[in-house]
Amino acid sequence: MFQHADAAALLDDLTDLRRRLHRDPELGLHLPRTQEKVLAALQGLPLEITRGRGLSSVTAVLRGGRPGPAVLLRGDMDALPVHEDTGLPYASENAGLMHACGHDLHTAGLVGAAMLLSSRREDLAGDVVFMFQPGEEGDGGARIMIEEGVLDAAGARVVAAYGLHVFSTQVPMGIVATRAGTMLAASDAFDVTVVGRGGHGSMPHLTRDPVVAASEMVLALQARIAREIDVHDPAVITVGSFHAGTARNVVPGTVELGATVRTYSERAREQVQDMVERTLRGIARAHDVELSLDYTRQYPATVNPADQAAFALDTARALFGPHRVFEAPRPVSGSEDFSFVLDQVPGAFLAVGACPPDRDPATAPVNHSPQAVYDDRVLPDQALLLATLAVRALDRHSTGRESA
Repeated sequence: MFQHADAAALLDDLTDLRRRLHRDPELGLHLPRTQEKVLAALQGLPLEITRGRGLSSVTAVLRGGRPGPAVLLRGDMDALPVHEDTGLPYASENAGLMHACGHDLHTAGLVGAAMLLSSRREDLAGDVVFMFQPGEEGDGGARIMIEEGVLDAAGARVVAAYGLHVFSTQVPMGIVATRAGTMLAASDAFDVTVVGRGGHGSMPHLTRDPVVAASEMVLALQARIAREIDVHDPAVITVGSFHAGTARNVVPGTVELGATVRTYSERAREQVQDMVERTLRGIARAHDVELSLDYTRQYPATVNPADQAAFALDTARALFGPHRVFEAPRPVSGSEDFSFVLDQVPGAFLAVGACPPDRDPATAPVNHSPQAVYDDRVLPDQALLLATLAVRALDRHSTGRESA
């Protein structure tokens, strides 16, 4: 349905949009300036547009010219609390904020898909829902958009959903990758406060030292995860913050620590939570200190059904050739709240390499780095891939045939 030239013709407009988004990043669920940029970019297209109630989302529905089901395409829009250090001429103008994860490319690429699909609206065998989502970076914006009805925005539940993520590293420029089964890890977190009895550092026997107890907790978690969790269904616990004390000769009264947890199956996810709670409470009892534990389930694993992963890979091969398509051998340890969508409807999540050709993907700064750089030339490919997935999915569900 689409030619590469159709997508290539969008490069200048999509690059302009992406760079305007990059200069003006916003955090979390409320992205009013980002929302306005998206609405302006969609203006003039034959779309039914609604704004979110509890967040600055944009949901746009394209009605196809022929009867059929609806499919969903998603792009996230929020940035990160990272101070940019790229030296780019379009670097962030908002101190301490940066599109370090490439969501500005996701947004611009989804706008491009809307443009391509709108140009062939009469040929579509059904409807397409475009999900412009805030709050992916820890705020669960996808879950909120689902609660507000995005999956039913066309009038009936979408039959399939597709999203993608650009990578500044690991994946060479223009390579498309995905896999059957778990594509990205589940992400959970816990915060701990250990309360002891403070005192003078020269008389620790008169204290209940929370530093020693908390230190033992950190080490014990690494030991327990190596002994309780199946090596073939792995898990990662990283304690990233540990705060204690104000003076070297004072035993503090409290210690606070925080950790992230990554797992690849619901079974391992439940096992890790149980192990963390047992381990920390047991150590607290042994040290006669009090423990406050707040364990939060954040994002489930992003899981591609096998038939959907094969469909997405076949679509990418048809578009770009087998030399640009890669079936990933293992999941990515990052997490994604597109997982909430795939928990409810079938679909697939893909990775797209956006590492500039003059950088080595093996050593280029990673997503979330202050030095992360993405190549705008991937934007037409993103738009073409998303639009073609939508067309083929509609044809697949409407008539049983697929068109490239």
